[in-house]
Amino acid sequence: MTAENWFNPFDNPELVAGYETWYETDGRTADIAERRLIRWLLSGVPQAQSLLEVGVGTGHFARWLASEGYRVTGVDLSAPMIAEAARRGSVLLARADAEALPFPDNAFDGVLLITALEFLPHPERALQEAARVARHGIVLGVLNRWHPLAWQRKRSGLPVWQIARFYTPAELERLVRRVLHPFNLQITWRTTLLPGLWWYSSRLPLGAFTGMRVLLLKQKG
Repeated sequence: MTAENWFNPFDNPELVAGYETWYETDGRTADIAERRLIRWLLSGVPQAQSLLEVGVGTGHFARWLASEGYRVTGVDLSAPMIAEAARRGSVLLARADAEALPFPDNAFDGVLLITALEFLPHPERALQEAARVARHGIVLGVLNRWHPLAWQRKRSGLPVWQIARFYTPAELERLVRRVLHPFNLQITWRTTLLPGLWWYSSRLPLGAFTGMRVLLLKQKG
């Protein structure tokens, strides 16, 4: 998230307090399916050892990735989220803006934005920054605009969902190709949490969660 005149619902202490609880209760099934897809996407990023998670939140995915053997750094603009992530421990953390990352070019093998891009005021800038600090690739995880869950959340009236910008897989790919046009890109995506097949990942654009791997090949020109 960015500090530039932007209401950040993730600064709400109540939201922070309930974040991890969701993964342990209603979100347990989603967590299993999303981790499975993210693991598969990361397996296709060459020599991925050091990772940056942008929008790390409470560190839920960062801690899991560290347990998988990756060297993980997490950033988030929300001070309460970073404080909760630090309390839960185990990865390097920094409070930072996704649109102005405090790292040199090619600082990490891979960069992840997992349920983060949807909430950023300028996703184009965040993608450019992710590509700048990534040596090999980016992994995105977003909520699929075509799935009923996205509609339900928009209609919930909760501030966190009112600012969200959901994408279909095709919309997300078009955004990535437009913003990262200086690169030769190799893009692979799957959706998971399909109706009746929650554990399955598919090229069908129907699952609630879209995972996308963006390999950054040689820059054009």
